[in-house]
Amino acid sequence: MNIPCILIPALVGLICGILGYLLGKMNSKGDNSLAAALQADLDACKANTKNLNAKISSLEADLAAKANLLNKTQDFVANAPAFIFNDALANSVFNKKIKENDLKIVEGIGPKIEYLFNSAGINTWKELSESSTPLLLAILDAGGENFAIHNPSTWARQALLAYEGKWQDLKDWQDSLLSGKE
Repeated sequence: MNIPCILIPALVGLICGILGYLLGKMNSKGDNSLAAALQADLDACKANTKNLNAKISSLEADLAAKANLLNKTQDFVANAPAFIFNDALANSVFNKKIKENDLKIVEGIGPKIEYLFNSAGINTWKELSESSTPLLLAILDAGGENFAIHNPSTWARQALLAYEGKWQDLKDWQDSLLSGKE
């Protein structure tokens, strides 16, 4: 048997084993530093996520506050009168004192009919202008047979002109009406 044939593979195996061991040791030291670097990146990402979540919460609170303000503004605008009542102009056109939301300004409505409408929840020119003729007829019918002779077909349009402050248009139209009828 030839000794160099056995010795050469044994030496190559021994050298490979030593090199493998050394490379493994060096690589395991690199894994620790890699693991530490990855852990540091993970911690940085967690801190950044926490900051972003706090910022999101802050922005959501700001958005909610602005939405609340917008809702209040919209409610104010929706409830604001379309026109400001100008009593001086109304008084000058009709040559008498006109009170805001006085339903008796409508041709055909007197104190008793105004009382019926107020009892039914119609208290303003706007409410009267939004009421349908069948509803007004039903209120008059509920008031009794004395009110059945009235025709409220123009009352809503008259109330709308009063609500919008178009006093001269209202006066001109009422001059052409006969007891509130066209």
